[in-house]
Amino acid sequence: MSSLNGQRIGTVGEEAVLADVRGMLATLLDEYGIDDVEIRMDTTFNRDLELESIDLVTLAGLLEERYGNRVNFAEFLAGMDFDEIIELTVGRLVEHVVASLKAAEAN
Repeated sequence: MSSLNGQRIGTVGEEAVLADVRGMLATLLDEYGIDDVEIRMDTTFNRDLELESIDLVTLAGLLEERYGNRVNFAEFLAGMDFDEIIELTVGRLVEHVVASLKAAEAN
């Protein structure tokens, strides 16, 4: 079983990753003075959170800080067309993170 910043990641679950992503998004939104947004799996980055592309770059950095090179957000986005990025939900990101961590764990 591997460790991540000293934490065991043997059973990476969506709830734990969702909590991490919520924290990252709260940090981002706080910069805009927004702190009362409910972030659920079906929350969209563009429509619901009104994040811009620069915010996604910042989020990519936060994901890398938390998960290292096991989660490549830029590569994940590169595989999408524009409409998919516009409709990207928190849940889809959470699923990507979980799948990436499980794949890294299997190696």
